[in-house]
Amino acid sequence: MMGRDERIYDEAAELWRRLYDEPPPREADGATILALIVGSLPDADYNRLATPHLRGANVAFPKRA
Repeated sequence: MMGRDERIYDEAAELWRRLYDEPPPREADGATILALIVGSLPDADYNRLATPHLRGANVAFPKRA
């Protein structure tokens, strides 16, 4: 079974290959590859959802196994 870091690297490397059609930087780990990819993107503007009907108790987080 692969660890978390290996899975992140595999996903980031595949994303790099799809975007740039070349292998990822040799010395980069998964986090570095992702930082290189998203670092050049503009900051996205978003509107925060504000409603009296959405409270902390309404937010569900994944359960730990």
